[in-house]
Amino acid sequence: MMEKKTLAPRDAEWREELRAAMPAKERMALPRVKMRELDPADRIAQPTAEVNMGLTPEQAVAEATRCLDCPSPRCVTGCPVSIDIPGFIKNIQRGDVAEAVKVLRATSALPAVCGRVCPQEKQCESKCIYHASKREPVAIGYLERFAADSALDTEALPPAPAVAPVGAVKVAVIGSGPAGLSFAGDMAARGYAVTVFEALHEIGGVLKYGIPEFRLPNAIVDAEIAALKARGVEFVKDVVVGKTVTLDDLEELGFKGVFVGSGAGLPRFMGIPGENLVGVMSCNEYLTRINLMGAGREGFDTPVMRGKRVAVIGGGNTAMDAVRTARRMGAEEAIVVYRRSIEEMPARVEEVHHARQEGVTFMTLHNPLEYLADENGRVKAMKLQRMELGEPDESGRRSPVPVEGAVEEVPVDLVIVSVGVSPNPLVPNSVKGLDVSRRGTIVVNEETMQSSIPTLFAGGDIVRGGATVILAMGDGRRAAGAMDRTLRGE
Repeated sequence: MMEKKTLAPRDAEWREELRAAMPAKERMALPRVKMRELDPADRIAQPTAEVNMGLTPEQAVAEATRCLDCPSPRCVTGCPVSIDIPGFIKNIQRGDVAEAVKVLRATSALPAVCGRVCPQEKQCESKCIYHASKREPVAIGYLERFAADSALDTEALPPAPAVAPVGAVKVAVIGSGPAGLSFAGDMAARGYAVTVFEALHEIGGVLKYGIPEFRLPNAIVDAEIAALKARGVEFVKDVVVGKTVTLDDLEELGFKGVFVGSGAGLPRFMGIPGENLVGVMSCNEYLTRINLMGAGREGFDTPVMRGKRVAVIGGGNTAMDAVRTARRMGAEEAIVVYRRSIEEMPARVEEVHHARQEGVTFMTLHNPLEYLADENGRVKAMKLQRMELGEPDESGRRSPVPVEGAVEEVPVDLVIVSVGVSPNPLVPNSVKGLDVSRRGTIVVNEETMQSSIPTLFAGGDIVRGGATVILAMGDGRRAAGAMDRTLRGE
């Protein structure tokens, strides 16, 4: 149970004024705001244009007014990085956006990112007290995005902490995804000299290669990285730790601690006939070619397969990203094939809604059995087994079981497989004495994120095998606190 928050006198004074301005009963009667969206027809014509268009200042104040400023805010318990949610929201209500950003950045290294891609409906918003009265929760994600974007637009970022002093203890970060960036920001704020090593030619990890710009513009990621650079974090690209540089090399260079956030970039396939055909590819490859390498954009020569009738296998957020990207890449028909029902689909409700708006077809309760080839060895069709839901499995979702004799053949000319990923094996395989699970993940203490090697910590997909951005960031925060205590000998 979270302790009741004690407010500073000046905070208590202005918060009391906000409460007095409108009684709680009136605030609870206010409707939740609706975020503006780009028209579906315009989305296909403008492939990189962001779909969600943010709140106006008037909408933000109206939504912030709905927050009841609970004395024991349960929303905070649902946030993996423990943002002071009422604190930043009430500052928006009183018009002090700069202070709201300061509250956000006290615990979150990437508020403009999280405001866009975090599943708030399953985390902070799911704990909102409004649910008790069957009302829509406060739009915490919308407000986080509004505050963070306002700071980026006006360059009103709070003053950066002092850069690490000469002779500061050096720590290394492997991977520049959300876990690594969160860790780097927290360690820099503690006065460490932080260097982030990234294997690719762009900083951002999955934020750059995995999430399309219509959901998360690269400019937003770059702005968040610039804020970390202002704190003194150094970034080094094109370094593959485990190949071009070893852990021993980092130790020789004077790094006293290492955080591994190398992600889960190894795609999985289903092991069915035809997966080696031309025109069957992993979601990782498809999105990386387009998001990170500019395939399909003017001035880029990166090749990428296109299809008129495209099938995406899977039901997660990455599958939604792929199928919506396919529509933007010219697919006349884009199909999601998922073995369970729409209710069991793990993708965010918002992403499914946007996909439907954009003309995506959902073939739920279907599972691929085989891909068929034309005379040139390219995929021309898929055999699908119709499924029905049986008893719940260990995850609590009802298990899909085949319907006997219900097999159909569906023509396709491109198949994108999005059925999960495995951890990047480079670091686990290159470090002697590191405890690794059967799945290839690094085994850590869940409270401290410390591995079997005392100076090596890890978080994100390399530990979880697959996680949301905010869960990875929470890992980074916990690891930073624990490494700090370890290096100080506590």
